[in-house]
Amino acid sequence: MLLLVGLGNPGGKYARHRHNIGFMAVDAIGDANGFGPARTKFQGEIRDGALGGEKALILKPQTYMNDSGRSVGEALRFYKLEPADVIVFYDELDLAPGKLRMKTGGGAAGHNGIRSIDSHIGNDFHRVRIGIGHPGDKSRVTSHVLGDFSKADQDWLEPMLAAIANEAPYLAETDHNRFQTAVAHKLAPAKKPASAKEKPAAAPKKPTDTPPAKAEQKNPFSALSDLLKGDKS
Repeated sequence: MLLLVGLGNPGGKYARHRHNIGFMAVDAIGDANGFGPARTKFQGEIRDGALGGEKALILKPQTYMNDSGRSVGEALRFYKLEPADVIVFYDELDLAPGKLRMKTGGGAAGHNGIRSIDSHIGNDFHRVRIGIGHPGDKSRVTSHVLGDFSKADQDWLEPMLAAIANEAPYLAETDHNRFQTAVAHKLAPAKKPASAKEKPAAAPKKPTDTPPAKAEQKNPFSALSDLLKGDKS
């Protein structure tokens, strides 16, 4: 069984925060793949379903981001799963908006939700890092992460969530590279078809020169005729 964990903070006032993109991603997966309705368990909200023919559980910890590991740990122990069965979706400052990367293990890179999960189950779980971009100034990081997605963000956010949801069955095959590649392919801008090469314009025709007027031909007998006319003898 797969345990798909989305990270975020519970409550309506956090719902559109960049920090909650993990919640958004697993909601999109559940909705697109026919998961059941949410119910409360493991200090979180869970939904049952399947991906690629394999049973899967979606978990959204309701403990707030900094304590997400308690909820994940409870679910892992209850179902007797291993960290390798866990896939966590979360926001990544160091990736540009609309970019996605997968990795297994590694450090928390300052993400409090990942740090909490590390402390409860170890770090050998899979991570789906969803780029939200960096504001460019360290002093603005908190307000950026804990701020709502802007209207301009919808241009990449909605296609990103749809791509994650549509390609999620690859995760059941543990084909993480294929999942990552398929999502990137869905998000790649459509290439315009190569236009047919234009034929070079025909050189304008030069205006035809008007042929010179033919010189008037003189009657060879006219001179003789004139002489005869003048002869009075």
